[in-house]
Amino acid sequence: MRIKNSAILLLVGILFFSCDKKRVFDEYKSVGSAWNKDSIVTFDLPVLDSTKKYNLFINLRDNNNYPFKNLFLIVAIETPSGFTKVDTLEYEMAKPDGTLLGNGFTDIKESKLYYKEDVKFKGKYKVHIKQAVRESGKIPGVQALEGITDVGFRIEQKD
Repeated sequence: MRIKNSAILLLVGILFFSCDKKRVFDEYKSVGSAWNKDSIVTFDLPVLDSTKKYNLFINLRDNNNYPFKNLFLIVAIETPSGFTKVDTLEYEMAKPDGTLLGNGFTDIKESKLYYKEDVKFKGKYKVHIKQAVRESGKIPGVQALEGITDVGFRIEQKD
């Protein structure tokens, strides 16, 4: 019986990992229980095949402590030459009733957010991500953004 359970677990593991053939890079970093507005999450990307195109994603893990409907991020890609391209992005994180979007069976949800498509890389890049959430009618940003626990970056090879 024990061998049978082990074999089933191994088979499920193989199926789970083999379904993710497009993944080239996928890494998460913890921001604790609240993401400070001055905290920048940085990812050092591997050197990728310059003849291929890639799709880029920002991955987030959040929980029911997240108090907003939307999320604003500032994402910067630093090229090997030192040039930095900065984007300000907005993502919907919850339904109008406050139910979090994303995947997950518990109160922790995982969101895979589109960032860029058909990107080519030449050399070693860095990605910097920081939160830029503000309360309505207020100029200063939210000092400690509750509910976001992990920030990730994912690269998938384009077919």
